[in-house]
Amino acid sequence: MRIPKILYWAGITAAVLLIGCCFMPWTFYPDINKTFTGFFSEQNEYGKPAVFLITIAIGSLIFTMLPQLWAKRTNMFWCALGVGYAIKTYILYTSSYGAFSPEKRTGIYLMLFSSLIMLIASLFPDVEMKESEK
Repeated sequence: MRIPKILYWAGITAAVLLIGCCFMPWTFYPDINKTFTGFFSEQNEYGKPAVFLITIAIGSLIFTMLPQLWAKRTNMFWCALGVGYAIKTYILYTSSYGAFSPEKRTGIYLMLFSSLIMLIASLFPDVEMKESEK
């Protein structure tokens, strides 16, 4: 099996995983005894980053499945945007404040990991090129 074909399926799996991990616990804040997810933070302090991450994942799924070259190039930009936002969200949710440090949960790691896998998969698209395009 060719590497681009494996990365094609890895990108699709990572996009589905990204959607799923937005509903998982990301961090636990012991001072207020609450667990934050991509859709919940105390008084909506951190917003709802899962809405944007799910939009990125769905867009990446669509661009990955389209066979056109422009879709593959757009997917690279789309996934790079998603990785940047995932890194920003990771730093925001896991940063210490005052004397308190939140406990990182599995969802925050999966969110970051799946975004990176989507980017790697978008860098090596499975595209058949005609002789006239080479």
